[in-house]
Amino acid sequence: MNLQMIAVFFLVSAAVAGVAWVFLFPILSGERNAAQRRASVAPTARRASARGSSKSRREQVEESLSELEERNRKAKRVSLGVRITRAGLRWSKQRFYLTCAALGLLSVTLLFAFGASPPVILGLGFAASVGVPLWALRFLAKRRENQFIERFPDAVDIIVRGIKAGLPLLDSIKVIVNDSPEPVRSEFRAIVETQAVGIPLGEACGKLYERVPLAEASFFGIVIAIQQKSGGNLSEALGNLSRVLRERKKMKAKIQAMSMEAKASASIIASLPIAVMGLVYISSPDYIMLLFSHSLGHLMLAGSAVWMMMGVLVMRKMINFDF
Repeated sequence: MNLQMIAVFFLVSAAVAGVAWVFLFPILSGERNAAQRRASVAPTARRASARGSSKSRREQVEESLSELEERNRKAKRVSLGVRITRAGLRWSKQRFYLTCAALGLLSVTLLFAFGASPPVILGLGFAASVGVPLWALRFLAKRRENQFIERFPDAVDIIVRGIKAGLPLLDSIKVIVNDSPEPVRSEFRAIVETQAVGIPLGEACGKLYERVPLAEASFFGIVIAIQQKSGGNLSEALGNLSRVLRERKKMKAKIQAMSMEAKASASIIASLPIAVMGLVYISSPDYIMLLFSHSLGHLMLAGSAVWMMMGVLVMRKMINFDF
């Protein structure tokens, strides 16, 4: 009987261990995540290889465009890591969070040392720890995008000349990696590194829009992806793309020049109340100090600040053109 119980216990234990091995080991060891990652590496290429021979060129182009539009739509919902990458920083999320905490702690300490009220300390501390870092990321990303779009047509011309000289597309991209300035060099290096791990070159070029969310980057990814799937004269297509990029660049400069007068007027209108307040304080300080010494004055200042901010946002919306 004892031997029977021991055998049953052993068999039950082996069965439980087998079930745990089948269901828990892939999760604990990371095999399931690795399988999902391998499955998502090149789904576009697998679908194209399975269905490409039975579809016409027009259907392949339409399928490529729909897939790229879906990818670009998803690229608009970005995480913090993508924002840091777009800003050109090589920071980890932990370093960014520590920087935000340090800025908040420093601002709170300085405000507390100067005797500010608790609401002011909390408001400015929150702005310094959250608002300022996010604004800095947007500023750096915008500046990097402007630098990229300034040099991107030259990089496309390099690819065109390389293809006409007989170089493969990947070798032409490597020329850009070796000779072009930043940030074009880093972005095309990312394309080469992505292709090196097994992702098709068309899909690797399509991922450029995820790091640089510009229409020009999307155009480049679309041209390469369509050529990789359906063939065609790549040098001619990229040459046309280069001309389009340069024409867009000229149009953008023309729009900026034509809107500078409106931007100058908006800046003057926005700064005029602050300038008048400063002049009144210099000439008649007792007259304007009522705004800072009475509760009604505080309310009037807060209302004026809100209305001024609304006016600035409206003027900014009117003079900024989406191009």
